[in-house]
Amino acid sequence: MAQVLEFKLPDLGEGLTEATIVSWLVSVGDVVAVDQPVVEVETAKAMVEVPCPYGGVVTARFGDEGAELPVGAALLTVAVGAESAGAVHGGAVSVASAPPLESAAQEKSSGSGNVLVGYGTSAAPARRRRVRPTVATGVPERREPRHAEPPAPTPAVPAAVPVEERVVGPVAVISPLVRRLAREHGLDLRELTGSGRDGLILRSDVERAVAERSAVPATTAAPATAAAPTATAAPVATPALAEPAPHAPQGHRTPLRGIRGAIADKLSRSRTEIPDATCWVDADATELLHARAAMNAATGPSAGPKISVLALFARICTAALARYPELNATVDMARREIVRLDQVHLGFAAQTERGLVVPVVRDAHTRGAESLSAEFARLTDKARTGTLTPGELTGGTFTLNNYGVFGVDGSTPIINHPEAAMLGVGRIAAKPWVREGELAVRQVVQLSLTFDHRVCDGGTAGGFLRYVADCVEQPAVLLRSL
Repeated sequence: MAQVLEFKLPDLGEGLTEATIVSWLVSVGDVVAVDQPVVEVETAKAMVEVPCPYGGVVTARFGDEGAELPVGAALLTVAVGAESAGAVHGGAVSVASAPPLESAAQEKSSGSGNVLVGYGTSAAPARRRRVRPTVATGVPERREPRHAEPPAPTPAVPAAVPVEERVVGPVAVISPLVRRLAREHGLDLRELTGSGRDGLILRSDVERAVAERSAVPATTAAPATAAAPTATAAPVATPALAEPAPHAPQGHRTPLRGIRGAIADKLSRSRTEIPDATCWVDADATELLHARAAMNAATGPSAGPKISVLALFARICTAALARYPELNATVDMARREIVRLDQVHLGFAAQTERGLVVPVVRDAHTRGAESLSAEFARLTDKARTGTLTPGELTGGTFTLNNYGVFGVDGSTPIINHPEAAMLGVGRIAAKPWVREGELAVRQVVQLSLTFDHRVCDGGTAGGFLRYVADCVEQPAVLLRSL
């Protein structure tokens, strides 16, 4: 008899507690191989394709696209073994007990070699329980007689289900907000026709139904009250139908979840916990740009990969942190200690279609401009494609924020908690500048430093920023630290 194994959402690492289903890569009835990706999920860190550690036939899926699942929640069930064809029957699936020793050994030998944090394939679940059908989360489970064996795989919702049972089946709703709105107004979602793709019920469909229901009592209230005022008083005054005003603006609401929710939580925590301050200075970046042009134009033995402006600022940052290590720190309030960090893991802000992410360049203090430039390019490409791993998005000790790419001069950025400082770089633009007593047009950039006032005072922050500006204006200053 086939073993029907339940695959749960694994711990994807870095303390993540939930993930949102972006798209299913398999359907019920599909045959999957060990380590085959079965679902794409979005965490607060990145988009991840989750591989299944079992090989067999998919008998059930749990959760619609757009649903948020906690770590440990069931993702799907897979019938493993020669009799996988009989694993599904009447929409109910039984999760088998632990297999015999030889079966377990076989499963272990053919197990996954691509194990994520929190799950593996060396053993099957050691309990028996009933799990819900694939998508029909509302269909009651029906226990069949033991002698009834299906001749072939059947869908999770069989064609023979009576019409009255289909009424209590799945509802084409993804958004929890839509469900809550319908519940608050006493609407049965099964009575609505969705206007979205494939009949998906949208918030506008619910609001339209609420408006239609509230309009009916309004037109009939007068005669009903005249005939029996005491009997009709209660229904007319129903609060759920008498409050269309809050929904009148018809604004679009976006749930704070996934990467957007993570950004909101982290920035809110930073503003709440960190007493930050900002100082800034204008610097003449003309000589820095000349130095970069000379490096990129080099030929022969001196030639090499192109160096980016961001890489030069990163190299200046690491040199400044070596002089002012107080800013490469974090605060441990539980022990009331300032923790000065030995390694510089440099984060840089990158805007993507999914939102703001901060990839981290590991051991930036050991890298030169060429290595930094290559790593920035690699991480930026992964950020744009949504393939950054949680490990590439965490562990930063200092952040470089190049908001100049948006065409702005200055900003007071929010510190990336739990770091202690962030250097902001504005656009480099031609401006009038006094140089050696003469007015000239130079390439000027505004630099800002936002720092945690708990780790240092203004003198340290000002010294750091002034050193950065000196290196920008006179790149030869960096020769001292080579």
